[in-house]
Amino acid sequence: MKRFAFTMIELVFVIVVLGILAAIAIPRLAATRDDAQVAKGRSDVSAIRAAIVSERQARLLQGQSTYITKLDHLGATSVDGDVLFDNNGSASSTLLQYGIASGSTNGHWKKTAANTYTYQVLSNPVTFTYYPVINGTHQAGTFDCIHTNANCKILTE
Repeated sequence: MKRFAFTMIELVFVIVVLGILAAIAIPRLAATRDDAQVAKGRSDVSAIRAAIVSERQARLLQGQSTYITKLDHLGATSVDGDVLFDNNGSASSTLLQYGIASGSTNGHWKKTAANTYTYQVLSNPVTFTYYPVINGTHQAGTFDCIHTNANCKILTE
């Protein structure tokens, strides 16, 4: 007698093996997603800081000794889909060649005040502030967060 189908025990065995593999793979993929969001945030912070320095150098060559006053063309806040860090308020000068779209979910930036932005990482917002002039302990031209926040340290150190 020839067999043309799998037995019930064989099917159950395959389902158990697939369940074990899924139980191992899913947590690893979730951790990879978190790592990617942290890497994106670190990259964005580095690009924004480098753009501020580059803009400063261009202004010095033009005889202007001040830093740009703002990092984008928006008002005080942003809504999902607005473009951040695209220019400093003048149509002839761009900060980042391609701005960053704002959003409210993990891995996205949002503008919360005139020179204040939050980056959502690991389900927690990290607040960054741009200081165009010397402000207490911050030097002019800095884009930084509060380093007592653990996620701030992850993104900047």
